[in-house]
Amino acid sequence: MSTYKIGDVVSGKVTGIEKYGIFIVFDDGGSGLIHISEISRSFVKNVGDYANIDEVIKARVIGIEDDNHYKLSIVDLDYRGKKNNFSKIEETSSGFDGLRNKLDEWIKEKKV
Repeated sequence: MSTYKIGDVVSGKVTGIEKYGIFIVFDDGGSGLIHISEISRSFVKNVGDYANIDEVIKARVIGIEDDNHYKLSIVDLDYRGKKNNFSKIEETSSGFDGLRNKLDEWIKEKKV
């Protein structure tokens, strides 16, 4: 009998990354595949941009192939469980002056 059911969000360790998807293994010995079509709603050029080997990520069970192998998805899921740590960029009085001052020089270099 399957440990997980369709719709469950499970955590697993990334064991393999191929052009067509990400392989996951669970603590109970089960495994699954996140097919490239279940990684993002946008075009996925490189599956390796979405996970790293040995990284623990979350995935949603969308199908059960047998008792220990699952079809998984990370579409619409905060699969890494991390929040963006972007700091706010504060505007300065100089703005784009540094770029503007170098622009003519860079254009001349490029024409050479």
